[in-house]
Amino acid sequence: MENVPDRAHVVVIGAGIVGSSIVRHLAELGWRDILLLDKGPLPEPGGSTDHASNFVFPVDHSREITELTLDSLRQYAALGVLTGCGGIEVARTPERLQELRRRMTSATAWGVDAELISPARIRELMPFIREDLLLAGFHTPTGAIVDAVRAGQLMRGRALERGALQIADRAEVIGLELDAGPLADAPGRIRAVETSRGRVEAEHVVVACGVWSPQIAALAGASIPLVPAVHQMMDLGPIPELAATEEWISVPLVRDMDARMYARQRGPDLELGSYAHGPILHEPGEIPPLGAPGQASPTQMPFTERDFAPQLAHARQLYPELLGEHGREGVEVTHSINGLLSLTADGSPLLGETAEVRGLWSAAAVWIKEGPGVGRAVAEWMTEGASEVDVHGADITRIPPHGRTRRHARARAAEGFPKVYGIAHPREQWASSRPMRTSPFHPRTRALGGEHFEASGWERPQWYAANAPLLEEYADRIDHRVHEWDARWWSPIIEAEHLAMRERVAMFDLTAFSIIDISGPGALDGVQRVAVANVDRAVGRVIYTPLLDSRGGFRADLTIVRLGAQHFRVITGAADGARDLAWFRRHLAAELDAGRVVIQDLTSATCAVGLWGPRARGVVSELTDDDLSHEGFGFGTARQVALAGVPTLMVRISYVGDLGWEIHLPVEHGLRLWDALWEIGRPQGLIAAGGGVYGTTGRLEKAHRLFGAELTPDRDPVEAGLALPKVKEVDFLGKDAYLAARVQEPAAVLCTLALVGHGAAEPRFPSGSEPVLDDDGSPLVDARGRRSYVTSAGPAPSLGRYVMLAYLPPERAVEGVRLQVEYLGTRLPAEVLAVGRTAPFDPEHRRVKG
Repeated sequence: MENVPDRAHVVVIGAGIVGSSIVRHLAELGWRDILLLDKGPLPEPGGSTDHASNFVFPVDHSREITELTLDSLRQYAALGVLTGCGGIEVARTPERLQELRRRMTSATAWGVDAELISPARIRELMPFIREDLLLAGFHTPTGAIVDAVRAGQLMRGRALERGALQIADRAEVIGLELDAGPLADAPGRIRAVETSRGRVEAEHVVVACGVWSPQIAALAGASIPLVPAVHQMMDLGPIPELAATEEWISVPLVRDMDARMYARQRGPDLELGSYAHGPILHEPGEIPPLGAPGQASPTQMPFTERDFAPQLAHARQLYPELLGEHGREGVEVTHSINGLLSLTADGSPLLGETAEVRGLWSAAAVWIKEGPGVGRAVAEWMTEGASEVDVHGADITRIPPHGRTRRHARARAAEGFPKVYGIAHPREQWASSRPMRTSPFHPRTRALGGEHFEASGWERPQWYAANAPLLEEYADRIDHRVHEWDARWWSPIIEAEHLAMRERVAMFDLTAFSIIDISGPGALDGVQRVAVANVDRAVGRVIYTPLLDSRGGFRADLTIVRLGAQHFRVITGAADGARDLAWFRRHLAAELDAGRVVIQDLTSATCAVGLWGPRARGVVSELTDDDLSHEGFGFGTARQVALAGVPTLMVRISYVGDLGWEIHLPVEHGLRLWDALWEIGRPQGLIAAGGGVYGTTGRLEKAHRLFGAELTPDRDPVEAGLALPKVKEVDFLGKDAYLAARVQEPAAVLCTLALVGHGAAEPRFPSGSEPVLDDDGSPLVDARGRRSYVTSAGPAPSLGRYVMLAYLPPERAVEGVRLQVEYLGTRLPAEVLAVGRTAPFDPEHRRVKG
């Protein structure tokens, strides 16, 4: 193609595995007038797809990434570009052996064939390895090597065969044109792509160009916050033993996890890859062009031998027969590069329509192993508004403004690089780029010895050292965690704070809540069109509601307060705020463009205190003359109240299952109110309690669901027990799918489980994602083929139980049914404690409504 066409329905930028997969799936979903651009020459344009090692390990602790990887494996196999060889992760240390047991639980939970094998069995599968250095291996027989470049050719060919695709390689994108939004808070829309071979108008543009993605997005004023990082690779050969196989790969790929190294056969050579060196980060603009001296392609940067030296020593130690402990005659370095890959601040891909520009999509920070799955998911998302695979954790709109800065992305990428082959605890906290966002109560929470966890940049106290004396008071009701892994990033103080709240009263720093105000003459119609619940309620009413996608799956779970006839306040979680804000702006776009709605993010302008416990009313009543009795201020209502002379919005709801309020107020008054509550409350036994109570112990005792855990896009309100008694007449997003789900038997039912016999000498404490098995140890699989696993777990101190939430097939969702939970290689007996939305603690909700 000499010049690009004048128009296209969609332009996909980047012809690597992701971009090629997207055009294939868009074509199969009926899209036409697709243009694929790449600045490099095809079939090998010079991106990460060209130099990647191309192995696929099917198991990840993330269910989302595992499902994308399994879909990719199926697609690679169907294209005939997959060579099955199996993969083995090996352990040299006891800590790594425990991690391999955890990998097994993830494999079981996600339904992936895997096994733990002995050193002798590792040697049988990989005859050239030193088994005496190893304790065990994690073997996935479906691990494979793929030809990603060939896969891209075939995928592009499928779209060409349908007459849907035009391709322009050697076409560099030099600009993106926008139609400006009509109002300040209305994002602009993509209009055209300027290339070195002409201008093309387009309704949609997909940025799928790997490490260059930030540069391309910036042309439109949008951000794709990834960081190009080096991962070193070296090929050594020819090795006679490998050459004798006469195969490209005849033995499993081995990941030496403790040495942070992998090794795979590449014909007569052994390829070594390293994640052991320190982070070597680059900027997209620093990447040399195609044809730069000493580089086969832009992403194959010059090898830095000093960084690889320790890795090569580890490899010679583990494979002495192939490499020699001090080198082997005739075996030389045949190829070595510092290959570039994309890292993000939280390790997840960046997918979906950008928050800043309508019609501009990201499909970035994706690795070979999940590339085709991402291509399918993004194409479905663009076509239907949702994808079959749950990719909400990769939604690019999850990134708040501070997370889109280069400084933050680089700091987290540097911290995250060692975690690629590291052992990351499920509760592990990031250390870099902190503190970023602090509440006005931060001086007080720090003075109380608050242990702060981070969410979306916010520093949130998880527990308080000042409450350590409570441990003696409640010693006989608090779990003792013997195993270091179970105790990591946890404190028994959390359980003591919980019990003090249940008996007396506790206050919480809830400033991290995201607050979104929606107002204007179109506010009611717009919010009604998005929310499942009827929001046309009396002013002052609090409405709990899910938001659904077009498939009827959860996209958000939040509280809406009607402040006026055309004024609604949305209260949502810290980690969900940026994504929910983008969702409202996207789905109220018509009202925004017409000036009928104003959407304001008030998160940074407000703060909040939670006050709950049987003495909560007594504490807060001393700060106001307003009637705060149950008759004067009913549950599920909100109103403006002056407390200690401070204007507040008091919202009478409870996530922790006790009497009390969320108290929202302007940030400048925050410290005054905190101090006033503290002074009045201390004589009544008031304590400060942390997020461990709010988000875990209190929540789980009430079986409250959490978005991203129990509530995900692949679940519907009927399964989650959140179907409302009546369906509102007004149309809303996902209504058809919601109605269909209501007239069918649910494929699964969300239940509360409890461990049985948890008073053993050395009890264990699951933390989530563990497989739930039938009493005979067999997997539980629902009618849609989904396995049961723990979605949330934690102590229920008021009950003296350790509880978990999990979806079960309906026939096993019966109170008292005995089950098992697999945890780090151990089967823990469990039982169904409560079915559906029934709360294990105070099921009649007398405490919250008293």
